[in-house]
Amino acid sequence: MRRAHLQREPRCPLCPFSAPGGYDELRGHVESAHPEPEPGPGPASGSGPPHCPFCGESGASGRQVEAHVRSRHGHLLDAPPGPGNGQELYECPMCDLVCSNSKILQEHVDLHLEEHCFSEVGITIGGSLSDLELAQQLQNEEDRQQGLEEARREREEFKKLQIQYGLDCSGGYKQQSLKNMEREVTRGRMQPSEYHKRKADMMESLAFGIDDGKTKTAGVIEALCRYYQNEIKDVRRVWLSTGVDHFHSSLGDRGWGCGYRNFQMLLSSLLRNDLYNDCLRGIFNNTLIPCIPKIQSMIEDAWKEGFDPQGASHFSNRLHGTKAWIGACEIYSLLTSLRLKCQIIDFHKPTGPLSTHPRLFEWVLSYYSSNRDGGTKVVCTPKPPIYMQHQGHSRTIVGIEERKNRTLCLLIFDPGCPSQEMQKLLKQSSDDTSLKLFRKFVGSLKNKQYQIVAVDGVLSPEEKVARRQASQLFTAERIP
Repeated sequence: MRRAHLQREPRCPLCPFSAPGGYDELRGHVESAHPEPEPGPGPASGSGPPHCPFCGESGASGRQVEAHVRSRHGHLLDAPPGPGNGQELYECPMCDLVCSNSKILQEHVDLHLEEHCFSEVGITIGGSLSDLELAQQLQNEEDRQQGLEEARREREEFKKLQIQYGLDCSGGYKQQSLKNMEREVTRGRMQPSEYHKRKADMMESLAFGIDDGKTKTAGVIEALCRYYQNEIKDVRRVWLSTGVDHFHSSLGDRGWGCGYRNFQMLLSSLLRNDLYNDCLRGIFNNTLIPCIPKIQSMIEDAWKEGFDPQGASHFSNRLHGTKAWIGACEIYSLLTSLRLKCQIIDFHKPTGPLSTHPRLFEWVLSYYSSNRDGGTKVVCTPKPPIYMQHQGHSRTIVGIEERKNRTLCLLIFDPGCPSQEMQKLLKQSSDDTSLKLFRKFVGSLKNKQYQIVAVDGVLSPEEKVARRQASQLFTAERIP
């Protein structure tokens, strides 16, 4: 049909002749140029069968094709398209065909529409492939944006951690002290004259590397000893450390200085003990306690000696001038570098019901008690206090109670407790309520993990070297 429609001039089915005059001319040509041969056995050898010029159907002879044309396509021969025949013509809106009958045009247009539908199906299939590609591109873009967002969140979280742990290069003890004192002046809580005096005192203290003592409370252990001797009540026995001064956080280290303050407490006890004279007296003259920046420099010196290289790498080998938090490993490295024999005990998981740590309490009792205690109810031991670390904070264990019901209770100094509260115990009129600041029962310590650092002797130079080598791969005794 398409070949017939596109060829406006009818063509002879038996030769290349085309009929510009239409179908009448074509019929005359066929009759004159191709007369019907005499009846015989059949077409000559080698001659092809004639075909219908409209539908392509072949016939055995020209007469059969002519009969076919008149019977099947007579309406086209009787009313050939063209002007002047007195009939209405119908032009196809989609090609050059002119029809004399609206029904024929309708059938013809339907063929166009069917072909168009097939074409649309092909476009749709092709388009679906494009949609898949587009969907993949959109997914890739979404994944890229998600990756960028995750990277941004990771940077923000890392920055928060840097700020939280003092690794954001925002300054250290001195910068925070000055900033907070200026804020106090702005708020009217500190006079400018006091600000300048405290600034001068601080700069002098930092220059000599010693603590100014303004956050220290001395004599607390002695006060506890007197209390237990006079007010026994529910306590069966109690063991106390050698004298310990309490140090609390100041304007310069508030929020991050607990580890340094606990070291100051531990050192204040060690300096009272003759066993550690050889290690400490030459370093800490006249029993003066180092300030926080000095302690930071001392830990850096321990790293330079080769202690705990992994920990040093975590802090980029730098503490001085930062607000970096320190923990049990840094305290161990510093003490060992001073030739103090100590150990880290890691209570890495709860050992009792409700996430409690009874094994920790039992270990502390074993540390303080001995067979030589006799029947004394208040035992003032030569033992130094114990550094205790848990997630986000550290404190100092200064003793332990054994209650009449056989339960245990730790006595703890907290750097977060201000001097005003600590000094309440120094009053002769103190009662049992004053001890609430210090007492911690088994149900009070429910962090997932606790680490303690306990000092128990002095190292020889050879032992110090051996421990330095062992700290290349830091390990701790784990309980359980």
